[in-house]
Amino acid sequence: MNEPSNADTPAEPSNAEPSNAESTAADRSFVFHSWSAQDLIAPLPISGGEGAWFWDNEGNRYLDFASQLVNLNLGHQHPEMIAAIKSQADVLCTVAPPFANDVRTEAARLIVEHAPVGLNRVFFTNGGAEANENAVRMARLHTGRQKVLAAYRSYHGATTTAIALTGEPRRWPSEPGAPGIVHFFGPYTYRSSFGSADDAEECERSLAHLAQVIQMEGGHTIAAIVLESIVGTNGVLIPPDGYLAGVRDLCDAHGILLIADEVMVGFGRVGEWFAVDRWGVRPDLLTFAKGVNSGYVPLGGVLISDAVADTFAERPYPGGLTYSGHPLACATAVASIGIFERDDVVGRSRSLGDDVITPALDQIAARHPSVGEVRGMGCFFAIELVRDPITREPLVPFNATGADAAPMGAVVAACKAGGVWPFAHFNRLHVAPPLVIDETDLRSGLAAIDAALDVADGYLRS
Repeated sequence: MNEPSNADTPAEPSNAEPSNAESTAADRSFVFHSWSAQDLIAPLPISGGEGAWFWDNEGNRYLDFASQLVNLNLGHQHPEMIAAIKSQADVLCTVAPPFANDVRTEAARLIVEHAPVGLNRVFFTNGGAEANENAVRMARLHTGRQKVLAAYRSYHGATTTAIALTGEPRRWPSEPGAPGIVHFFGPYTYRSSFGSADDAEECERSLAHLAQVIQMEGGHTIAAIVLESIVGTNGVLIPPDGYLAGVRDLCDAHGILLIADEVMVGFGRVGEWFAVDRWGVRPDLLTFAKGVNSGYVPLGGVLISDAVADTFAERPYPGGLTYSGHPLACATAVASIGIFERDDVVGRSRSLGDDVITPALDQIAARHPSVGEVRGMGCFFAIELVRDPITREPLVPFNATGADAAPMGAVVAACKAGGVWPFAHFNRLHVAPPLVIDETDLRSGLAAIDAALDVADGYLRS
């Protein structure tokens, strides 16, 4: 599975290797970082990684509980993935999208083989945002309609249409954005927008809300409903049983396409090949990236139903990029899927979630009054932190910055001091390690989070 034991340590940095401070200073001289105020950041230099671990220039090691950006499903430096890149480079490094290429064909075949039934064609992109851009374009051209509904508490990417679809504050600086996007509230039982007491009520009421939005916008004007099958960065929100099926029914009633954004949760992250498999729902279009090849070479794509593909049988599809379906990226996808099949990585993700992460987080929640709720599936969980477990006041305010965000910053710093690099957003810690993480390392990382939450408990309202 390519994961080091606790005894493994990286080589000591050589005399020629710069210090962390030197590397950071050089970075700050030349690199413009995404989503950052440039003068307020000090990026940690990473010099190497293996399995679920990475380390800096000075040999400090961290368990990667973020899988970088929830993409490194097979961990750092998997030898078979590296071999696939080298082998393909010896054959053909690049080829333009108009040509046929065997490794691209094989990647598409394998993806289709594991996709929901009826999604039989793959349009390759370089990442998830481009996949969502193209899925919306396909839906609009297929239906002849322009409006697209997308959920609040969602993230779909930072390109023009993808950021307009996004239902959280990262959208705001890009407004006014692409036209025709209407947002609605999806289910979130812990902080229900509908006053629901449980998942069943939340499912019923959120579907009624969506039906009303469709009515008020005019179902005949709507090309697609786009949603994350399981909301990722904005809370690891698991849809109640029946919700996705209910959305599917609403789409069918109005001739609307259902687009499932599985950029973050596809390819085993939640213990299924694709998250929609958990509920047996088939979208018309499904977008993917990240876990398809663990980001070893940029790759994303759109899985397309036969009906949508047929729209472009004799009508050119107006989209594509120079590097779409890049052979080095497709070679790593082929290698990745082979590893998944041989080692039952999807089943392993599910069992780690059921047998290790869920029990540990339940115990952590019982020990720490700052934990309002834990939720998740597979190797994808959120710990929602609060100042008051009765009122559910978040540990930090929505979209907090500066001093308001300091409590969450202190919790994250405590995790890092304990050797765990977490994924954090607003008032939540996310647990999203590589799917190949050693069970001992996983338990060790969860114990470090347990200890770090003592810091969160210190911010409770008296």
